[in-house]
Amino acid sequence: MAKPSIDIPESFASTAKISGGISQKDVNNVLLFLIGVGVSGHVPDQFDAKKDSYSDLVRDLLEPLHISRGHVTCLVSVKPAVINFFAGFHGGAVAAVAEAVSIACARTVVAKDKEIFLGELSISYLASAKKNAEVIVDASVMRSGRNLSVIALEFKLKKTGDLIYTARATFYHMPAAKL
Repeated sequence: MAKPSIDIPESFASTAKISGGISQKDVNNVLLFLIGVGVSGHVPDQFDAKKDSYSDLVRDLLEPLHISRGHVTCLVSVKPAVINFFAGFHGGAVAAVAEAVSIACARTVVAKDKEIFLGELSISYLASAKKNAEVIVDASVMRSGRNLSVIALEFKLKKTGDLIYTARATFYHMPAAKL
């Protein structure tokens, strides 16, 4: 079994189990990458999940441009807080934006007394939006019925119009309570 030959935090080192058959160089490269992206880093108290900083972060990225029945368009600014190790729009942030915009789009056709929940979200990452880029997110209702709604999203760079991500979200409708 290979042992890491680089300095890693004790809490990280104690949880890392490294199997045999992997070279020392590969172990070091993986550990350096994980440390570089902050896997073992401390999350400051102001970003404690109990304070709902996740929703605040996503809302801060979005600016609505157009809202109509079955269609929502937003502008997304790729801020430094949502870039990945490679200085591109983080995939998790793309998914969070897709979820938020698709919920807004579904709400344009689903009755307010019906609760909806996300059952499926699929994303194709075709290219990357770089730091400080502006991205147009266009969401449209593909199908909406009594029990579910399907929303299609396209993410395009504002500057060039290039398609960089596509997504599809399926929402299930909860029946309205009859009390």
